[in-house]
Amino acid sequence: MLIVLNGQNCDVKSTTLDQILIECNYINSAIATALNDTIVHKQARVGTVLNEGDRLEVVAPIGGG
Repeated sequence: MLIVLNGQNCDVKSTTLDQILIECNYINSAIATALNDTIVHKQARVGTVLNEGDRLEVVAPIGGG
């Protein structure tokens, strides 16, 4: 299935958000996710199904100073 992940086309085999994150190596629990411009909370990722063409944004905090 083709989705847009952080602005780039991405072909994924999984259909749920939690599995797509694993498939795309986003295994850090300290990430934020948005699907089609709507924030998806960590607890809701398991039941969130993506469809062809959906836009997924994944953001991880960056330390610095």
